[in-house]
Amino acid sequence: MGYSGLVRWTNAPTTGLELIAQNIIKNHQGQYKGRWILHMKSFRSTMGSVPGFQVPVERSMCTLTMDDNVFCVIEDPAAPMRADYLQHAAEYARTNPGMTLQPPTHYRQTFPTLSPPMALEQLLTQLRARWVSVRQTGSSASNAGTSGQKGVGMGTGPHLTVDGHVYSIGTDWLVRAGNVHLAGGAVKGMLLEVEYLPLPVMEATLDMQPVLAGLLLSVLPNVPDPKLAAITLAEWQWEEVQWDSEEDLEREAEKRKKDEDEEDIYASEGDHPPVRKGDWIGMDRDRRSAYLIIGALKQENLL
Repeated sequence: MGYSGLVRWTNAPTTGLELIAQNIIKNHQGQYKGRWILHMKSFRSTMGSVPGFQVPVERSMCTLTMDDNVFCVIEDPAAPMRADYLQHAAEYARTNPGMTLQPPTHYRQTFPTLSPPMALEQLLTQLRARWVSVRQTGSSASNAGTSGQKGVGMGTGPHLTVDGHVYSIGTDWLVRAGNVHLAGGAVKGMLLEVEYLPLPVMEATLDMQPVLAGLLLSVLPNVPDPKLAAITLAEWQWEEVQWDSEEDLEREAEKRKKDEDEEDIYASEGDHPPVRKGDWIGMDRDRRSAYLIIGALKQENLL
């Protein structure tokens, strides 16, 4: 796996997938690798409906199923951003020497990864959690209504699906292209993802965006006035959902102290530098891709 770039093609024609496939295979000697399919759902909290319990803004939750993993973005608008808390904590420490600001129970966004698919819906149903599907089907809406505040309307199918194909160009590139389908069957443009395999680690000094953009433009068919939008994510935004818990930080500090206390001239198994969070390998690459896709489609109110 490697460095990826994502593009939204909002006015793609109905024949867009076929045109891209022809371009990749005929002009780039590409090869078909398999199917690219993503399933997405969106939910909202109903805690505000509990008698005597008031919340300023309801929480939202979006899930994206990729292969056997479910990436879940939970947003609580009433919770602070991690960057804001760190700034307030630093100011508090300056004005109150020897004291620390109590951290929040959670930050604005939480981004867990779950497995297998449907495990989240089953868990919420068993716990009678106060989450309901944002876009319920007729059956799920009636079930939610009859279950009252004790049940949860999960629905049975995805609210949005990306369905397409994966192609390889040489040994360095993977191209994913898929139509965005709403639950009712309507097509809302396309998503295209380009992955550069030789770059599995983030390099701050290397600007890959022009390289990715060049390949994307070369695989797009020659159609009039395509409406394209690059989907990007600043590093500070990614750090917001990559934060470590207090327990993680304490364990890391203890490990560093233990390593510093040891006087060992020989190399050991744990001496090599750890893989940094955010590297474009394995689950981290899939997590970042899923977060970008969820964010882009939420901005269009498709989720």
